[in-house]
Amino acid sequence: MTQKEILKELQSLPVEERLMVIEAALRDISDLRKAHRRARRAEMKKRLAAAAEKAMPYYETDEELTVFTALDSEDFYEAE
Repeated sequence: MTQKEILKELQSLPVEERLMVIEAALRDISDLRKAHRRARRAEMKKRLAAAAEKAMPYYETDEELTVFTALDSEDFYEAE
């Protein structure tokens, strides 16, 4: 069915049925958006994990990359 056909058919429905159809369509769109966001987050998480895995050897062998971890046990106070 084309968009024009759907809109024409929708116009032939009583107002209450139109509202029900529109509400159902909006719920469906909302569900699609949520699924798309979940998929994007999963993909980003996968990419970040791959990047971290790729960088790990550098952090294991290059002390310059981890020099500030010596400060991890010290308290941090904001300078005024």
